[in-house]
Amino acid sequence: MSRQASGRRKSLESAAASGGKGRTQNTLQFEVSAIEHLADLCGSHDRHLAMIEQAFNVYVVPKGNCLTIEGGRHDVHRAHQVLDELTTRLANGLAVDEPEVAAAIRMVVGADHAKGPVSTALERHQIRTYRKVISPRSPRQSAYIDALGSHDLVFGVGPAGTGKTYLAVAVGVAMLMRGEVERLILSRPAVEAGENLGFLPGDMREKVDPYLRPLYDAMHDMMPGDQVNKRLENADIEVAPLAFMRGRTLSNAFVILDEAQNCLPMQIKMFLTRLGDNSRMVITGDPTQVDLPSGPRGAVSGLTEALRILDGVDGIAKVTFSDADVVRHPLVARIIRAYNEREHG
Repeated sequence: MSRQASGRRKSLESAAASGGKGRTQNTLQFEVSAIEHLADLCGSHDRHLAMIEQAFNVYVVPKGNCLTIEGGRHDVHRAHQVLDELTTRLANGLAVDEPEVAAAIRMVVGADHAKGPVSTALERHQIRTYRKVISPRSPRQSAYIDALGSHDLVFGVGPAGTGKTYLAVAVGVAMLMRGEVERLILSRPAVEAGENLGFLPGDMREKVDPYLRPLYDAMHDMMPGDQVNKRLENADIEVAPLAFMRGRTLSNAFVILDEAQNCLPMQIKMFLTRLGDNSRMVITGDPTQVDLPSGPRGAVSGLTEALRILDGVDGIAKVTFSDADVVRHPLVARIIRAYNEREHG
């Protein structure tokens, strides 16, 4: 038993001995039927078990092919659910790492609040791309994937690191793979951060590619590089600045506008009215990170105005993320929370 685990064990025993908050300690056995999955389930130096222990204030000890969970009745049950979800993932040939453990914990906590089954949500919302199977990492991501599958126009709004753009690209890639759309179109406004595009070196593509790099990165995470290049050459995939969308009708396509908080109201209106037959459109952005000129005569964010004007319009879904949905480094969520508290405090 590690020194760290021993310390957690003593804390639990002490709490139980002193009555803690009047909670009775319960024990539950979790059997790992495929012993070859045990090491991946526990993690290096039992790191995955430590994450579960910390999240639910339980103690988990491996012995043979069983894991013994001890703690409060409800906490033991939730820890068992997390282990069950991770085991199912391993049985399906999918990897389990620290981000996946954190995601399973978030899903169990979220399902507990929503009184809904975790396994059903995970299975229903899996997105299969060329390179990987992508599962939601928070209840809000599940709701977002639901919206992307059931609405022709979806707004994904919230802070950085919540998966707004990544999941939209994943759904677009999956629909392209299945032949449900003919094209995947990704766009961003090329907001100039102190530099004029006309003075930057290179041709137009070289000037705007840095603005579009996050979209390329997401695609390469889901598709082999040769597939991305081939589909770009064949125009099955198009990555272009927002200005290139003017005058077009985007039919039979999955269309994403990223960083929409940096669009002017007329730009957003122009983009929204490009929607053609058999197309889906996703608008993502963070209204708190506007890079448009500020001041008394500063520009109004088109995303903020569009959300206000289109509120309640039939056929449009809006999913709002918060710092609780951040799936990057845990510190990112704390940074966002600190800024929010400063702005609203």
